Amino acid sequence: MSRTAACADIGDITATAVTGDMKPMKTIRNVVLALTLTLTGATLMVDSSQAQAQAQATSPTTAVMVILTVKPGITREQVMAVMPDEVRQTVQLYLNGTVREWYSRSDGRGAVFLLNVKDVAEGHAIMDGLPLARQELVDHEYIAVGPLMPLRLLMTKP
Repeated sequence: MSRTAACADIGDITATAVTGDMKPMKTIRNVVLALTLTLTGATLMVDSSQAQAQAQATSPTTAVMVILTVKPGITREQVMAVMPDEVRQTVQLYLNGTVREWYSRSDGRGAVFLLNVKDVAEGHAIMDGLPLARQELVDHEYIAVGPLMPLRLLMTKP
């Protein structure tokens, strides 16, 4: 039995090394890369302290997501009394480019904003200046966001 035939019996992976056909090797490399990206992302999502430390070390903050929630015990009437001023000021932030995107929460308990700011402190200062926050009717959660970290693996040479 020839060496090429013996290798072909083992499978396409070995056959590619002998015959020079690189398509199966590229496919395997792409599958391994996709699996690595998936597992890296999943690992980072499971261990949030590790993800946060790695993100701060290598990923620039390109925006801050703010989750606004009406505080427990606050009535709809209290919120609605402030809404005309809140909306006017929020629209102004949108028009000047500070608010990139804004959404209502589907549970009806607040809103989600994506702010064009360089860090959480800047986002905090902006949101604290709005009427709902000044009257202590809402809570905010701040999350710095940036480029998807596993995509950096695509930029390295295999």
